[in-house]
Amino acid sequence: MKPRLLYIIGAQRSGTTLLERILSSHSMIHGGAEPHILTPLAHLGIWRKVEKAPYDTIVSALGQQAFVDNLPNREEDYWQACRAYCDVLYTQHMENSNKQLCLDKTPEYATVLPFITKVFPDAKYIVLTRHPVAVFSSFANSFFDGNYTLAQQHEPLLERYIPPIAAFLRQTKIAFLHVHYEDLVKNPESEIQRICQYLELPYESESLAYQKQSKQPTSSLQPGDPLGVQRFQGPSELSLTKWTTELKRNQSNYQFMQKLIKKLDPADLKTLGYPIDTLWQAMNIPISDTKVHAKPKFKFNRYQLERKLIIKGRAVVRRFPRLSPILKRIRLICDVLLREL
Repeated sequence: MKPRLLYIIGAQRSGTTLLERILSSHSMIHGGAEPHILTPLAHLGIWRKVEKAPYDTIVSALGQQAFVDNLPNREEDYWQACRAYCDVLYTQHMENSNKQLCLDKTPEYATVLPFITKVFPDAKYIVLTRHPVAVFSSFANSFFDGNYTLAQQHEPLLERYIPPIAAFLRQTKIAFLHVHYEDLVKNPESEIQRICQYLELPYESESLAYQKQSKQPTSSLQPGDPLGVQRFQGPSELSLTKWTTELKRNQSNYQFMQKLIKKLDPADLKTLGYPIDTLWQAMNIPISDTKVHAKPKFKFNRYQLERKLIIKGRAVVRRFPRLSPILKRIRLICDVLLREL
């Protein structure tokens, strides 16, 4: 039996892991780590092709398109084949779970939504949006030690995610539920009740205490946010004022974000629920008036160590380019040593 599918659509650092942990604590929903199975499938050549690969992507795309054009139902046959591939993986993922709904919350899916909705037009879609400045601030502080410039150079997060998410919110062919992160953490019970109603599932209040329900492993090799969601027993409002406090104390980052926001389409921001006219209103609240939350005691763990080493290591390689061929040689040796293991 094919599982019912639920996709959480949202940018990195927009709260997708939080929502996944809550919903996965429901007795009828099976979640887990980000599988990333649809993103590469979307770039096989029919819908979109990769730019670099160990084969000629242009010739491959032309060949695939010609092949698909000669199928009895043309692209519809291709979408069914993609669906069959995913159905096998999702079904095996659900094996022994005794749950009804399979949850996939890979943020990268936001960039290939037209493809995904062709493959799974009947799936459930929850679009989670968060204040764009809060998203970028969390991204920079989580992965780049608060270096906004380096974060933007590594990945223009807002430019990549906001346009496709806004486009999906404006379309009317595929049904979806739009959830704001701010509402989720301020009124978690009412928002989860609304989500359960959309999913046609009974509301279970115990799912809000996701830490008591979930024991998912944490590793920097596993996509997601194994740090933020581990700090609290349930949704917390601490993150709502964190970005404003930081920008008030760091004018250079404030100016950086003002310039970055100007690059975005105001219509997209309005569609997401953060119109440019009120986007900076939170900055008018004095720091002394913002809600104060006691931070939980920080526990240094393996994920934190791995992440710091990766960030520092990348910086060292950029500073000393001569290390690059040495590291590539080491990688080759490791590949050979591990080939038969």
